[in-house]
Amino acid sequence: MRTDKINYYLDIAETVLERGTCIRRNFGAIIVKNDVIISTGYVGAPRGRKNCSDLGVCVRETLKVPRGERYELCRSVHAEQNAIIHARREDMLGSTLYLVGKDAKTGEYVENASACSMCKRMIINAGIDQVIIRNNKEKYTVVEVDDWVMNDESVSGVFGY
Repeated sequence: MRTDKINYYLDIAETVLERGTCIRRNFGAIIVKNDVIISTGYVGAPRGRKNCSDLGVCVRETLKVPRGERYELCRSVHAEQNAIIHARREDMLGSTLYLVGKDAKTGEYVENASACSMCKRMIINAGIDQVIIRNNKEKYTVVEVDDWVMNDESVSGVFGY
């Protein structure tokens, strides 16, 4: 049976996450426009810095910071950020970002995965229209980026996911 197009792109994003170097959660992201992959990204330290997987420590994990909070403590550049950094804005206008997250220890899909508040802001400014997030091997959530613009969590101060 032929894989539907959305799961095809999510499968590619899932392969990309295997390059991730976080010891907590790894994500893979791809940006697609007009059935062309514009860019890919995975979680990892900035170029030239040691990855958490090399150091064997995650500051956020050590401090027991809940997911979705205090990303300024994270050494890594997120998958969505890396995908956006490596693409031209003109190419991202009207595109879709596919996102898959897995727990680094268990390999299970991240439940209720979403872009963090910093990544949401970058996705909005990149001109991406839609984010599709894998829930499990067959199911996914479709998010219209305009919803993030209209429902601005930074006003309420409620973060996390």
